Amino acid sequence: MERIPEPELMDEPGQVRAYAEADFEEPHRRFIEGFRGAFPRLAVVGRVLDLGCGPGDITRRFLEAYPACRVDALDGAANMLRWADRALTAAGVRERVRLIHARLPQTDLPERAYDVVISNSLLHHLHDPAVLWQALRRHGRPGAAVYVVDLRRPASAAQAQALVAAHAGGEPPVLQRDFLHSLCAAFEPGEVRRQLAAAGLGSLRVAARGDRHLTVSGRLPAARPAWPGGPCVR
Repeated sequence: MERIPEPELMDEPGQVRAYAEADFEEPHRRFIEGFRGAFPRLAVVGRVLDLGCGPGDITRRFLEAYPACRVDALDGAANMLRWADRALTAAGVRERVRLIHARLPQTDLPERAYDVVISNSLLHHLHDPAVLWQALRRHGRPGAAVYVVDLRRPASAAQAQALVAAHAGGEPPVLQRDFLHSLCAAFEPGEVRRQLAAAGLGSLRVAARGDRHLTVSGRLPAARPAWPGGPCVR
């Protein structure tokens, strides 16, 4: 099945509410477990960058799992950040978060560079996936820990419909619609490997996970690779 891009932002109030109130307990719990498995001896302290934080559930879980860290959480959808503000406040972790309303490519962040960069379900929204990989290089320190989880595109429209029925059959129609569109907009692991190689990030590992996700994990290069045609400068 060929990729069908979807809108880059989810910001309609009804759409955002459905997403924020949906049951993502299993995939979001597995995000934290996957990060721990990828970096079992990493002491996460200081500032973490969360790209595409949405309504803040992954941000909250990360803060609770690593109580010595603080998170700069970025999203381009203002309504998503309003939900994140409420959820993080209710969880008692709001003082450890800076919510940043911006769209990639974003360069004006509070920190010069981050030791950890995470992202959940952002890649498939981007019309140009290189934007995410460039952001890792621009905002991650050399050697920074990277953990990205996203959907992976099914082989056929029938498989996509089956995944929607299996994982969102009880959700509101708007969420079922958006999940289907997201599956069709997602990338295959081989495509992501080629994207990383083109960005000079071929050392990052790409793996299929479960029936609908892929992960990208590892460390950024110890020395910043040069962009094609010239050095990478800040």
